Amino acid sequence: MYTLLNAIMTKKFTVIIEKGEDGYIISDVVELPGCHTQAKTLDELLKRTKEAISLYLKSTKDKETYSKFLGVQQIEV
Repeated sequence: MYTLLNAIMTKKFTVIIEKGEDGYIISDVVELPGCHTQAKTLDELLKRTKEAISLYLKSTKDKETYSKFLGVQQIEV
């Protein structure tokens, strides 16, 4: 039952992953302004990103302030 409840309550978020100048990998959760973290490996980054999302949602649980991600577009200039 617990697993089913978790599956029902899960949400998907869009994460942008970049490599920083210092060699760390950085994640930025698009729908959650200011929600980002960094790590040295991708596995650690994904773990930390999930933790950051959970903390963000706990701190704003009374108000759903996240935005809906629409997409990414490259523009040539």
